[in-house]
Amino acid sequence: MTGRHNGREVFEYALLRVVPRVERGELINAGVVVYCQAKSFVAARVHLDEARLLALDPTADVAGVRAALGAVEGVCFGGERAGQAAGDDPGRRFRWLIAPRSTIVQPGPVHTGLTADPERESERLLDLLVR
Repeated sequence: MTGRHNGREVFEYALLRVVPRVERGELINAGVVVYCQAKSFVAARVHLDEARLLALDPTADVAGVRAALGAVEGVCFGGERAGQAAGDDPGRRFRWLIAPRSTIVQPGPVHTGLTADPERESERLLDLLVR
C-alpha cells in the first residue's frame, strides 16, 4: 500500500506483545513497530510494565524480555545495533520484525494508517496502545 493523501503518507504498524506463558494465551502490549515506506522510516517504541508482566507470570524473565525488546529497537535503528539486518533497507527490517515467532516477545497483526510524521505517530501509538 503506497501513496500520498493530503500531505500524509501510508504507514504500517504492529504491536509488540509479551506472552510469558504461551499455553495460557495471556499477553500484554509492550511496544509498537512503525514503518513508512515513503519516508524510509522504521522505528520501534517500547514500554514494559513489569508489574503487569509479573502479575501474569511471577516467574517471568524480566531482564530477558527487556533484552528482546531492546533487540527489536536495535534492528530498527540499523547500523551495528541491527546485527545481521544492518545492511537491509527499512522495509526488509520491518518485515523481518513482524514475521510470526513463538518467542516470549511476539508481533501482532499489521495495521495501516496515514500520517504526516511517522516519528510522532510511533509515540502516539505507544501512548494509545501500550502505556
